[in-house]
Amino acid sequence: MRPHESPALNLDHLCHMTDSTGIFQHARFTEPNLSEGYCTDDNARALIVAVLLGQLEETPQRVRALAKTYGAFLHCAFDPKTARFHNFLGMNRHWLDEQGSEDCHGRAIWALGAAVGRSPHWSSQTMAEQLFVQALPVVTNFTSPRAWAFSLIGIHEYLRRMKGGRLAKDVRDELTGRLVAIFDQVAEPGWSWFEESLTYDNAKLAHALIVSGRASGQKSVYERGIQALRWLVGVQTSQHGQLRPIGSNGFYKRNGARAHFDQQPIEAQTTISACLEAYRATADPWWYEQAQCAFDWFLGWNDLGLELYCPQTGGCRDGLHADRGNENQGAESTLAFLLSLAEMRLIQNTATGVRRDDLAASITQ
Repeated sequence: MRPHESPALNLDHLCHMTDSTGIFQHARFTEPNLSEGYCTDDNARALIVAVLLGQLEETPQRVRALAKTYGAFLHCAFDPKTARFHNFLGMNRHWLDEQGSEDCHGRAIWALGAAVGRSPHWSSQTMAEQLFVQALPVVTNFTSPRAWAFSLIGIHEYLRRMKGGRLAKDVRDELTGRLVAIFDQVAEPGWSWFEESLTYDNAKLAHALIVSGRASGQKSVYERGIQALRWLVGVQTSQHGQLRPIGSNGFYKRNGARAHFDQQPIEAQTTISACLEAYRATADPWWYEQAQCAFDWFLGWNDLGLELYCPQTGGCRDGLHADRGNENQGAESTLAFLLSLAEMRLIQNTATGVRRDDLAASITQ
């Protein structure tokens, strides 16, 4: 039996962390840490959250204003001369880097794809589409598997509406082939994975193959994604049946010692998202149960029995240490929880009144 009920949507902390420029990166407890400014990574995540929240009936009107702020940040971050995004912006509104990381760029592609594929507002779709098309080609030069995965998920979202997008499909084929290649090179019995280590945003790699293989009709690609995700879920499940994300204090190298802490909210979120995608693809209730288990990690069903989500503020603590929670409520963690909540609510809303064996088809329409 689940130990907690799903909490009500509370956007107070999200709004508190956001000003007219965008969402601040970090917080000291519940207050924005102004000295560390903003980043494209978090504003991309925030745009995804706002777009998904916009599909919920109970969403307040202020979500549309937030989406416009985060979308404007991405437009400002893009440098047309290099076709790359800056990442770090200081409080003086000056960029602190020449260009952001490949992962930052991939997250921006994911966010823009979501805005094109899901936003009900024509102007938001059009602006996001133009930037998506400008920013997409360069990702074929990237070497980061996570940047490939984020981009693939963004392409999948983009093609929800732009079904004839030839460029997007060509890039999807290229990046999908790369993920398959590294999986086939590394995976073996007992280690069904893409890399020699489990590090961060792990489930996104499997998630990308599931959506791309299914959308392109490549069964072998889809099956690799399911295989990898099933293995990852097993690795991340404790003897008590709870989610135990790979710890950031050392991660987990094949044949090495696994780090159990610090456990990061982003790992719970990516697991939820990937498992829900597997549920949509298979209609197997086991995948929904794994998503629910990962969601409950936020609510106290974890190694320490501590709630990471704070219903009073609407924020999420920045992680689980070996002996306590991190009391700061930064952007990445709060967005990880809100995205998880939005995805759980959306699939529950879609499933209402739908026969289980028809669920996968109904959700993707």
